[in-house]
Amino acid sequence: MNTQITTQLPIPPHYHPEKVSEVWRVPYQQRAAEAQAWAKEHNIKPASIDKTHICLLLIDVQNTFCIPDFELFVGGKSGTGAVDDNRRLCEFIYRNLGAIATIIPTMDTHTAMQIFHPIFWVNAKGEHPTPAASSITPADIEKGIWKVNPAVAFSLGYDYEFLEKHACHYVKQLTQNGKYPLTVWFYHSMLGGIGHALVSSVEEAIFFHCIARNSQTQFEIKGDNPLTENYSVLRPEVLEGVDKNPIAQKNTRLIKQLLEFDAVIIAGQAKSHCVAWTIDDLLTEIQQIDATLARKVYLLEDCTSPVVVEGVVDYTEQADAAFERFAAAGMHLVKSTEVINFFLTHS
Repeated sequence: MNTQITTQLPIPPHYHPEKVSEVWRVPYQQRAAEAQAWAKEHNIKPASIDKTHICLLLIDVQNTFCIPDFELFVGGKSGTGAVDDNRRLCEFIYRNLGAIATIIPTMDTHTAMQIFHPIFWVNAKGEHPTPAASSITPADIEKGIWKVNPAVAFSLGYDYEFLEKHACHYVKQLTQNGKYPLTVWFYHSMLGGIGHALVSSVEEAIFFHCIARNSQTQFEIKGDNPLTENYSVLRPEVLEGVDKNPIAQKNTRLIKQLLEFDAVIIAGQAKSHCVAWTIDDLLTEIQQIDATLARKVYLLEDCTSPVVVEGVVDYTEQADAAFERFAAAGMHLVKSTEVINFFLTHS
């Protein structure tokens, strides 16, 4: 398989790696003019004429996960994981601008009253669980340690008895399906808030790509259903409710689209959660169709980090084990410094 370029491009002068950890406004009009001039200078053609269609799938590269001191900063083992990952990611986009046809960023999107946020649950004293330190199990609900907040049921428009039954069913399904336990997270990726936005430097790189290659960025919203977690962009954690009716649907449109690309490159946060589950769901779909399709998937292992909260949780081993399993299935673990043409022709 050959791509339309064989060498990497230089990095545009507007990029400043020291700003990746900061939030700032992208000067769109200026960057658009520069992108058009850059494309002309380096003979970068519109994506529409690419012979090999390569997708870059970016999982939740948002402030809430990637900026220090934001709600769920993914520090990984180093403590600076997501910032370092995004420096490499920005440089990967710029260097491979002429090879990447489509960029698809997923956007974790939440409101306050969702099943994984503190306000959804109360104990006998009316207290909410402590974020990040609390997991809710079937036993917790059966013993009455945690129950659904009646005020939340009213506000969301659900019958309280139904919501109680749903909560019990939901945590049992997570266990039966081999998913992570229901973790109560800090409020994060809040719709309308600054944490929901893409990291500024990454947003700038994506916008620059959009203009230079005449390729519309395809944003994918996930996680806005109050009754289920949605780590993966391809499907919610639990599909069916206690009443046997669907809670939410698989993203069959995106699954089909991803499998039609010649190659799909995946990066983002967090390696142990939204990245791992997205890849796992994609692999499940691939294995049901044609296991050899796994060979078209490339994982930028130096542009993703696991959830590590010192003294609380460390998902490094689970993340690494998942990536080893993906590689064993035929997917490729690659570095952002590799030339796209190289790793496609040596797959």
